[in-house]
Amino acid sequence: MNRRIRTGMGTASAVLFGAELLIGLFASGWVRWYLGDVFVVILIYTLWRTVSPMKPKHGLLLPLGILLFSFAVEFLQRWGFCDKMHITNHLLRILIGTGFSVKDLVSYCIGIVPCIVCELFLHYTISKQK
Repeated sequence: MNRRIRTGMGTASAVLFGAELLIGLFASGWVRWYLGDVFVVILIYTLWRTVSPMKPKHGLLLPLGILLFSFAVEFLQRWGFCDKMHITNHLLRILIGTGFSVKDLVSYCIGIVPCIVCELFLHYTISKQK
């Protein structure tokens, strides 16, 4: 992928990371519980697009992989991963999460939609340039 796209994704990653920090530090209610989960899958997507030279192939592969990863982390929370692995570090417990919610799964699905749209746009744009 070209430098302009990767720079844009890096900028988006920085903005989303800042938003996630602000949500984590100051927000409560639905903003913290759901909007943070929507943003986190978009953040993972933009981070991947920033560091990976992989071109979008089919438009859906990367977003679906991120969605599966997000679901896996959520189901690890249901299993009680942090407690079973005796993770006591507070920051690590926040990053991994300790509470399962079906609403989080829905939030991940909502968050992956803009990633799919972006991936399809990138795929179309890059294939058009050839």
